[in-house]
Amino acid sequence: MKEQPIRSLPGIPMVLALIAALLADGYIIVNAVASGAGPSLILPLILVAVVLLFCLGGFYMVEPNQAAVLSLFGKYVGTVKDQGLRWNNPFYAKKKVSLRVRNFESGRLKVNELEGSPIEIAAVIVWEVVDSAEAVYNVDDYESFVHIQSEAALRAMATSYPYDQHDDDRISLRSHSAEISQHLKEQLDERLTTAGVNVIDARISHLAYAPEIAQAMLQRQQAGAVIAARTRIVEGAVGMVEMALSQLKDRGVVDLDPERRAAMVSNLLVVLCSDRATQPVVNTGSLY
Repeated sequence: MKEQPIRSLPGIPMVLALIAALLADGYIIVNAVASGAGPSLILPLILVAVVLLFCLGGFYMVEPNQAAVLSLFGKYVGTVKDQGLRWNNPFYAKKKVSLRVRNFESGRLKVNELEGSPIEIAAVIVWEVVDSAEAVYNVDDYESFVHIQSEAALRAMATSYPYDQHDDDRISLRSHSAEISQHLKEQLDERLTTAGVNVIDARISHLAYAPEIAQAMLQRQQAGAVIAARTRIVEGAVGMVEMALSQLKDRGVVDLDPERRAAMVSNLLVVLCSDRATQPVVNTGSLY
């Protein structure tokens, strides 16, 4: 079912017209009664007044960024988006639907990420109704539908990626926020298009390991950081030792045999890789 626009009449001119018609009909009825007219004349006038009063039920208000979905005895007739006081057939049932941009934050969900670790995750969803007919007639309660399907999409997305990035070419929840948000938005669009809803934005608002493994994962992250730092230090130290030996040899400062060369390499690596200040030992005797 797709949204179909329907024409509506401006409310203020209709109010004035109906009031004028009621006053005129009342004036005629009063004159008819005063002149002693029979029921054959008075009853039609009373019937006209009843019809005019019934027509007052056709007025309704449409606010900015709002739509009125009209139906006649259960059949969809059309949608009115004209702002202000409007008038349509009094038999039409009218249901208001907000077209404003709305947002909500999902509850914190506890799920298992791709590698099986339990995590807590929540997201902020920004959405709007783009088809009022689908929102009203394709689902029972479109707002509840949006909330439930958003949580389902968030769960499905969270199980598709690891929490942390272990490979350079692998997308993870913590390090690729743009890619994760795009994937979540696509999941939501696929689920909510039936309800006439468009997802404007979807972003993770909370992401953390579950409390029962948070401490263990923190130690794992710290160990990884230490290993990465030590690796960088060793790489730099090896390069500096290689440069020092090369320059000593090229400038003819000292000519070391393999054993002394190995000892010098060992001492330099200790100095460069140690996390504490080293204590130098001065040798005043013979080198050999």
